Amino acid sequence: MSLMHDLAITAGEVSLAVLAMALLVAGVYLGDRATRAISWLSVAALAFCAWMVVVHGTNTASAFADMFVTDRFAVIMKLLVMLGSALAIVMSLDFIRRAGMERFEYPVLILLATVGMMMMISANDLMALYLGLELQSLSLYVIAAMQRDDARSNEAGLKYFVLGALSSGMLLYGASMIYGFAGSTNFAALGKLFADQHARQSVELGLIVGIVFVTAGLAFKVSAVPFHMWTPDVYEGAPTPVTAFFSVAPKIAAMALFLRVMLVPFVKLSAEWYQIIWAISVASMILGALAAIGQQNIKRLMAYSSIGHVGYALIGLAAGTRDGVAGVIVYMAIYLVMNVGTFCCILLMRRKDGMVETIDDLSGLARTRPGMALALAIFMFSLAGVPPMAGFFGKFFIFMAAVDAQAYYLAVIGVLASVVGAYYYLRVVKIMYFDSPAEPFEAAESRALPTLAAVTGVLTLAFFLFPAPLVERANAAAAALLP
Repeated sequence: MSLMHDLAITAGEVSLAVLAMALLVAGVYLGDRATRAISWLSVAALAFCAWMVVVHGTNTASAFADMFVTDRFAVIMKLLVMLGSALAIVMSLDFIRRAGMERFEYPVLILLATVGMMMMISANDLMALYLGLELQSLSLYVIAAMQRDDARSNEAGLKYFVLGALSSGMLLYGASMIYGFAGSTNFAALGKLFADQHARQSVELGLIVGIVFVTAGLAFKVSAVPFHMWTPDVYEGAPTPVTAFFSVAPKIAAMALFLRVMLVPFVKLSAEWYQIIWAISVASMILGALAAIGQQNIKRLMAYSSIGHVGYALIGLAAGTRDGVAGVIVYMAIYLVMNVGTFCCILLMRRKDGMVETIDDLSGLARTRPGMALALAIFMFSLAGVPPMAGFFGKFFIFMAAVDAQAYYLAVIGVLASVVGAYYYLRVVKIMYFDSPAEPFEAAESRALPTLAAVTGVLTLAFFLFPAPLVERANAAAAALLP
């Protein structure tokens, strides 16, 4: 009975793992010619498992000796991760065929990475956290180097693997320190231990060191400064659909894990870790705003943009309140839509001799491809936080949470970084609308990318008309995490 109860709670993860292995076996028998079919079946598998997560995740429950927990926070973050994974598969269909990397393992690896991300989001123990993190990471290392004939892709995969292994070691070392000084790896047990005032007053230095190492490992996964060094090279070197995937699903999962780790077991020790989160948030916002200014490659620009946006999201964690958590959820949902739309436009930057990636290639785009220019302009304005775009509201909720938590300096630095960062977003708009036209891009082979760009553009532009559904669900999810 206990096993059936555990399997019911973990139905989404178990189902996705089984379906991924079934598709892997099918791919072995059918070969690479079935890649497109397996890709669409992977999208269907994600949709089915999303339904399973919703059905079995409405109430807070734990499984497998309290190592796995499901609640409304886990449900909404898992849905965002699965949506990001499904969109990444759809976005890659034409690219992988034209780039000669049409292999059935590609969508299967994305499914397995998604299983790891879902485990991360529901982890209620340091060991479960590590298992989910490694399942995700091992799949992502391979995907980054999927374009085997491209030296840049191989380099991206190698850099990601080496630095990822280092961060995993730091996180595992931190977990061992926490276990050694606290006597448990379970989040709920740690939370109860530190709820006692005497226990908080007698916290040993070794435990603080353990928390610092765990924070460093998680900061790498969200590419926060100073653990961001892999991001620009991997974003530029990896195949563009892979970069799009990296920029959304793993980022959302890692941010959800960050929230659960800091606000469930260590919420009573916030005085010990607040300064760390404050520092990496500020450093990420400043570096993201300044380092992107001189970039000429649009994928590297998006890499530094993602570092800056992680800094903004960490403001919600630093606030340490329900409003802060709800702000992070709203922010990551909006960030998902903006980034998917932006990378759809980047994938449409193709000429006869192949993909182009420099910002100058967008010169005069408004005259040659006005629809694409309009969509990209919407995303650039939204990423800059210009009202009434969705990105403005994402930052608004985050900054208001910081003000309510009396983190005034953090909010002020965030606003100033947004102003500086707006320069390189608006520069892209200026190049598209005011510079002389460059050689026009080829028309899209299928309607998938233009349709996705149009849909995400409309959602980004019209979010201010219907923010309530997302905000209400985010508040309910935050209440589940911080009861």
